[in-house]
Order: sequence, then C-alpha cells, then structure tokens
Amino acid sequence: MADSESPIDDLDRQIIHALQGDARHTSASEIAESLDVSARTVRNRINNLEEAGIIRGYNVDVDYEAAGYQLHTLIVCTAPIHEREEIAQHALEVDGVVAIREVMTGAENVHIEVVGVDSNDLSRIGRDLNDVGLTVVDEDLIRNEYTRPFHQFSAGAATDDN
Repeated sequence: MADSESPIDDLDRQIIHALQGDARHTSASEIAESLDVSARTVRNRINNLEEAGIIRGYNVDVDYEAAGYQLHTLIVCTAPIHEREEIAQHALEVDGVVAIREVMTGAENVHIEVVGVDSNDLSRIGRDLNDVGLTVVDEDLIRNEYTRPFHQFSAGAATDDN
C-alpha cells in the first residue's frame, strides 16, 4: 500500500482526497478514471484503507437548523487528563451528544457537539455531562460549519515542498 516512511502512498492520498470531497456521490469508477487506474484498484485500496483504520467511516453532514433543531451547540469542557478518554466515551452516551473531540491541552480539553430541542434540553445535557465527570467551561451556538478535503491528500501534494 505504501512505502516504509508513510502508511499510505500518493494513490491512497488521492483516493482519500476524492472521498473527503463527496464520498456519497463519488464512485470508485469516477475516482479510477480521474487517476488513470482501474475501478478494482480503487475499491481494493479503499478496502485496505478501511481495514487499516485510516478511513474510519463515512458520516452524514446534517443541517440541524434545516431539520428543525435550532440549538446546535458546542460545549467546551474540562476533564482530568488521566480520565479524559474514559469520560469522553461515557459522555457520548448522553442523549443529544452527536460528536466529541478530545483536545491535547490541560484545560478545556473536551469539545462536545450537541443538539438540543430547547433550552431545558440544553440544561439537561449540561447536567448529564457534569454527572459523567466533565466541567462545562463554555457553550456556543454553532451557526455554520465548513469542511474541505485535506490539501496534503491532493494530487502531487506529497512531493511538494510547500
């Protein structure tokens, strides 16, 4: 799949770049055609990347506001460093929690994305997070989120000096 320095090679990077752009509407055949390889090669590479844990999944990007949920919120918390991972796993079980990021800092080291149906629901989520061992530091309503494919996965980026 790759050379001894990196777990992935240029072809893997370009496949990942295409999938990050729009995994749902990008077929192995389309990727293969753009990279001048066979669709079978692309499918095999994707399977290998999934088995290696490099591609961990495919997520649906939900516009919660359009779906009728106005309270899409980022809750910044602090967890004791030695318990951070375990507490984050428990927090994922709280109703309304949709994503958790552990951050490599001493304080404000767990960022939790939640969706609440009303202010009472957000208060309940905050209490539940406190009950699993997190200290809520800040809460911010999320207006929009923008993503794009990682530039190092694009064609030729691995050999560029930039």
